[in-house]
Amino acid sequence: MSDNQDDIEAMKARVAEMEAEAAKLKEMQESLEKEGQELKEDKEDVDARSIYVGNVDYESTPEEIQSHFQSCGTINRVTILLDKFTGHPKGFAYVEFAEPSFVANALVLNESLFRGRNLKVVPKRTNVPGMSARGRGRGRGRGRGGYFPRGGYRGGFRGRGRGGFTPY
Repeated sequence: MSDNQDDIEAMKARVAEMEAEAAKLKEMQESLEKEGQELKEDKEDVDARSIYVGNVDYESTPEEIQSHFQSCGTINRVTILLDKFTGHPKGFAYVEFAEPSFVANALVLNESLFRGRNLKVVPKRTNVPGMSARGRGRGRGRGRGGYFPRGGYRGGFRGRGRGGFTPY
């Protein structure tokens, strides 16, 4: 009987251990969610202080872009995006300013000449998860009626013979 008693005590100890571990995991998850929320807010803050610069010459450097936008205000960072397969520039950049008010100053440089090209300067937009360039967040259906074309079911196999009873 004492063997049974020991097993019960060991099980109770393991259950208490698992409950403590579950509480610890829940606490860790809550702290991670808070950090994720802060990171999201930080990203939106950075995006509010940033501009997108399109039609950038492929051989331009971040220093050259920085000197072009220096008159707009203090610049924290210049990012020229590269193609991940070839390593070559994609032809656009992001400029992050120290203050959101500098973005309006930078928009004045839209269509300005840089290395023989007219730059496209617009405020950087924040990416929204689930919104793709193709679907704009409307799912993956075909046409308006879901899977089938608008006219309903068309064609397909209708059985064989002249329409008599076919059990299989």
